[in-house]
Amino acid sequence: MTTFFEVHERDGAARIGELRLTEPLTTPALCDEVVADAGSLWSTERDAPEGDPGELTVLPHRAAPAGTPEEVETAFDTDPTDVDGPSAAVVSTHTASDRGTDAYVLSDAPGLVGHARAFVEGIVGVKDATPADTALYCSGVATPANAALLAYAGVDLLDTTRAEVKGTEGKYLTREGEHFLEDLTELPCACPACRGPRDEFDRADCAAHNVNALRAELGVVRERIRRGRLRDYLEGQARHAAWLTAAFRRLDQQYAYLEERTPVIRRADLLAASEESLRRVEIQRFADRVTTRYENRFSNPLVLVPCSATKPYSESQSHGQFHDATQFRAHTVSMTSPIGVVPQELETTYPAQHYDSVVTGEWTAGEVEFVASVLEAYLARNDYPRVIAHVPDDYRQITEKVEESLNTEFEYTVEAHPTTADSLANLASTLEGEPKFGKREREHNTVRALADYQFGAGAGDALFGEITTEGRYPKLRVSEDDHLATMVPQYGVLALTLAGGRRWVESEVETRTVEIDGFVPHGSVLAPGIVDASDAIRVGDEVVVSGPKAFAVGRAEMSGPEMAESTRGIAVEVRHVEER
Repeated sequence: MTTFFEVHERDGAARIGELRLTEPLTTPALCDEVVADAGSLWSTERDAPEGDPGELTVLPHRAAPAGTPEEVETAFDTDPTDVDGPSAAVVSTHTASDRGTDAYVLSDAPGLVGHARAFVEGIVGVKDATPADTALYCSGVATPANAALLAYAGVDLLDTTRAEVKGTEGKYLTREGEHFLEDLTELPCACPACRGPRDEFDRADCAAHNVNALRAELGVVRERIRRGRLRDYLEGQARHAAWLTAAFRRLDQQYAYLEERTPVIRRADLLAASEESLRRVEIQRFADRVTTRYENRFSNPLVLVPCSATKPYSESQSHGQFHDATQFRAHTVSMTSPIGVVPQELETTYPAQHYDSVVTGEWTAGEVEFVASVLEAYLARNDYPRVIAHVPDDYRQITEKVEESLNTEFEYTVEAHPTTADSLANLASTLEGEPKFGKREREHNTVRALADYQFGAGAGDALFGEITTEGRYPKLRVSEDDHLATMVPQYGVLALTLAGGRRWVESEVETRTVEIDGFVPHGSVLAPGIVDASDAIRVGDEVVVSGPKAFAVGRAEMSGPEMAESTRGIAVEVRHVEER
C-alpha cells in the first residue's frame, strides 16, 4: 500500500506529486538529499532498515546494470522488507512488479539513456508493472537537456549524479546540451557558480553550475506540468539532441500508454508548432471521436470552410461572414491543421477551442495527409446531399485528394479568397432554395453531438432524444421534465445532473462508473474509498458514482485504472449526490 506518495496534477504521463517526508518534496524533483540507501546484498547480508519519516529508504537490493540477462536478474531478485517510513524498492526493466513500496528505483536506467527504443519500452514497461500512485526514480541519468523528456515519460525522482560527473569532466551543461568548458569564451548563465570571472571558473564550479541548471530546468518542467503545457515545451526542447527527438517520437507511438494518462478536457491552450503536434493524444483522440462517434443530424448540404484564428470559430469575423451567406441553410464544418475537421456543434469542445497553430499559408505533406484522412473518414460516415467547399486554393490539395478517394465531386465557391464579395455571393447563391434549420434544431443537435462525442456513438439519441433547451449558446440547459445536463462553454462538454446520470445508467450506452464503499461522498471521492472503476475513464470524464449508500455524478480526477489501483488522492470531484 502506498502511504507516502500522492499525485496531485497530471499532464499526460507527467505529473506533479508529493513525496510525504517530514519536509514534503514536490516532484518531479532531485532527491539526493532525502535518499538513504540501505545497501547492496551482493557483497553481504544486511539488516532490515528501520526507516525514517524524513528520508526515502532504498531497501536492501541486488541492483543489476543494463545488459544483465533476465534469468540472472530474476534468480537474484530480492523480496522487499517492511520499514516504518517512506521506502523504495530497486527493480529493473525485467523485474519490475508491485513491491508495496512508495517508489521504485530503476537500476538499469543509465543504460537506457541515449537509446530511444530501449528507453521508451523500458519506462513504459516499468510504469505499467508498478502501481500508478507510486514514484519512479531514475538515478544517474538526469541532465538539464533531458529532464523534460524524463518527466514527460513518467519519471518522478532524479538525482544530480550525472550532472556532477559531467562537470568534473569539464562538460558545461545547459538545457540545449553540453559544451566543453575549454570552448566557452563566456559563461551563458547567471547562477551563483557562474558569477565569477571566466578565467577563474574551474571544474568544481562547472559541477556546481550543472546542478543549478538541472534544478532550474526541473522548476520549468513543474510549472509546465501545472499549466498543462509540458508537451508544447518538449516539442522544441527535445530537438537539441538526436536521441531525445527519437525518444520523443517513440513515445508518441505508445498511444495507449499516453492516452490513458492524458486529460480529455482542460483550459490550457495547445500550441501546434511542429508536425509532431499531429501525433499528440489530444489531436488523435479528437479526430478519432469525430470520425467514429459523431453523427450529422442535419439534412442540409455540407459547407466546408477554413478555420479562423479566433476561437470558437463562430465568434470570428470570417465565420460571421460565412454565416451571413449560408443563413442556416447548410451544415458548416471547419477544416484545420492540426485538428482535422470540426463540425459546428463541436467548435467549443477541447481542443477545438483551445489550440493555436503556426500559419504560413503552406501545408506540409504530413498536414495534407492527416487532414485529408480525417475528412475522408468523416464523409464516409456521414451522408450529405451536397458538399460545398468554400475554401482557398491551398486547401484544394486536400479536398481534391478526398474527392478522388471517395469518387465524388465537391462544389467550389471561392474566387481569390473566401471572404471576398464575389466568393460570399457565390456561396449564398449556391445555397439558394435550400431550407433553413431553426434555432431549436440547431441547439438540440448540438447537445446530441456533444453527447456522442463525450459518451460514445449513439449516446445523443439514447440520452437526449426528446429534450428542451434553455439559455444562450454556448451555455445551454438541457431538460426533459427534469433538468438533465448543462453545457459547459469552457470545455464544450455536458455536465450531468443526477437525473441525467440515472438516464445514462438506464440506457444501453456504456456508462463510466465508479463503485464506492458504503459512504455518502461530499465534495470529492478519495481513492481509498473506491471498490472498482471503469477502465475507459479518463481525467476530466463525466462519471457516475454508485455505492450502497449513495448515487452521484461528477468529474474524474484520475483515470479508471488509476482509481482502481491507488490508495491516495482525489479520484472524483462530485457535483451532485443523493443518499440512497
